[in-house]
Amino acid sequence: MKKTYDILIIGSGIGGLVSALILAKEGLKVCVLEKNNQYGGNLQTFSRDKLIFDTGVHYLGGLSKGQNLHQFFSYLEIMDDLELQKMDENGYDKITFGDDEIEYPHAQGYENFVEQLSKYFPEEKENLENYCEEIQRVCNQFPRYNVIGKDNYNEEILHLNTKRFIESITQNTKLQSVLLGSNFLYAGDSENIPFYVHALTVNSYIQSAYKCVKGGSQISKLLIRKLREHGADVHKHSEVSEFVFNENNILNSVKTKSGKEYFAKQFISNIEIRSLTKLIGEERLKKSFLNRILSWEPVSSCFSVYLVLKPQTISNFNYNIYHYSSEKLVWNAYRYDKKSWPETYMLSSTPSKHHPEFAESLTAISYMNFDEVKAWETTVNTVAEEHGRGKQYEKFKLEKAEKIIDALEKKIPNLRDSIKNIYTSSPLSYRDYIGSFEGNMYGYMKSSENPLKTMVSPRTKIDNLFLTGQSVNMHGILGCTIGSFNTCAEILGKELIDKRLTQMINKNEGEK
Repeated sequence: MKKTYDILIIGSGIGGLVSALILAKEGLKVCVLEKNNQYGGNLQTFSRDKLIFDTGVHYLGGLSKGQNLHQFFSYLEIMDDLELQKMDENGYDKITFGDDEIEYPHAQGYENFVEQLSKYFPEEKENLENYCEEIQRVCNQFPRYNVIGKDNYNEEILHLNTKRFIESITQNTKLQSVLLGSNFLYAGDSENIPFYVHALTVNSYIQSAYKCVKGGSQISKLLIRKLREHGADVHKHSEVSEFVFNENNILNSVKTKSGKEYFAKQFISNIEIRSLTKLIGEERLKKSFLNRILSWEPVSSCFSVYLVLKPQTISNFNYNIYHYSSEKLVWNAYRYDKKSWPETYMLSSTPSKHHPEFAESLTAISYMNFDEVKAWETTVNTVAEEHGRGKQYEKFKLEKAEKIIDALEKKIPNLRDSIKNIYTSSPLSYRDYIGSFEGNMYGYMKSSENPLKTMVSPRTKIDNLFLTGQSVNMHGILGCTIGSFNTCAEILGKELIDKRLTQMINKNEGEK
């Protein structure tokens, strides 16, 4: 007997897992297929020297009671089991430039955000208040940002440009750079990017900022545990290699590399959209749609260095540092000069279990173009499929790691003496583990000139195939979670989704 599912989901990034759970909670028979050894896409962690490192998710916003991600996670029944640590309230992110000793804070809470930055820019207080107000106004215009309500985009908001907006808020170029300082979170091309991307990214952290204790993978583990409780099937090492269509162009089943076939009534793709077009077969797609997708420019990739530290040598800090060698770099730091790389980096630390005032590890990330690793692009190396990339590649990574450590030593003198071990990941690691095109961090570049160019409906021209994930709309934990609810609203109906979320909110209000 062939088993037919109601819904088959390809890819287990957060978009796929959240969609699966929303549907499984409604009693549908759900199956998730993942090609890798670990579920979760950007939520994956890895372990070295018995320490846990995050690959993608370094901190989360909007998780305090009543805030949007808290409400979505409550609905998914994973909120109470998350182990979280609140980041420094007076500066969860600190922005630094060149030799300037000052660490400019982004603080939690709108009033506190204004208050902390006003210490360094006393004459800018009113402008900072306007900035916070406008960020909230833009976010409130987005479908599902406030969980329920608004179901269409406001076109005018989509065309707001980050550079023009920031320049209209303040003439102070230092403050402009400080406000843009965390644009690493959307691979900041702050000249062309729509302001809504900046607003949606920054706003939830200003509301509240948390780190996942033991890494982001606890989110995917909790989602999978819930999925199994609801009777869903979840399989790893199951790479989909073929779509099988019937004569009416309806997707019937998928085949995996190992030759298994899975039948379903409806399908959701949570994989890279370019990989999906290959599976569908380009002849089934409209030329205009295909050309539009192929014309998208991937967001930059990155190079990460993971430093295991000798015990009790470096103080822990409960915030992220975003460093730029000059203020001007914030506008488009991903366009770097190889000779002076890394001109910018993000740095975070993890506290030691036994001596939390000290750090047990540091993670530093800088932009890297895929071109730099093109020489090895035909190699694949994952836990599921292990192949070395050769001595030249190892040498390349070591040289890059040394450059990052040189840059970090300006901030943490004598860092080298405190390092026990060094691990790295390159754009190839992100490509192979996350499945993103050329290892990009967040899908594709968005432009305020043509914001609709990179927006895709969760419905495809194939009646029973839907899309979710970061290359469809907004990236990030919140962006992909909202995207999943929107995808499921196409399948279950918006009214049902809204009804379920309203019931949950009323229940929580009642419990107060």
